[in-house]
Amino acid sequence: MKKLLKRITTFTDSYENKEQIILRDHLAMERTKLANERTLLSYLRTSLYLVLGGFAFLGMKDLEQLKNLGYFSLVLSVILLIIGVVRFYQLKKHLKTMYKPLEKDVLDNDKNSSSLSE
Repeated sequence: MKKLLKRITTFTDSYENKEQIILRDHLAMERTKLANERTLLSYLRTSLYLVLGGFAFLGMKDLEQLKNLGYFSLVLSVILLIIGVVRFYQLKKHLKTMYKPLEKDVLDNDKNSSSLSE
């Protein structure tokens, strides 16, 4: 179970930043960040639906055999929520390590050198 959970929540580290980031790459990063947030919200929405379904199954008085399904739904919702949050923060951390923002001194030097060359 631990190995399966690790495989589900692990991202690949095969990306490399080989050159200076350009506008196209910056926009792709922003799209990736937004997609990551959208995926987190999907995990949250699914988890909330499972919680609602679990409470609905637990609240049924006529069908007592569905209580186990209600408990399973509640446990599954917690697991999905944890997986979603872990994957969100893993990708967020991965993106920060791959593309660090340029320091102010580097940007100032680039502006000065470009203005001198003109």
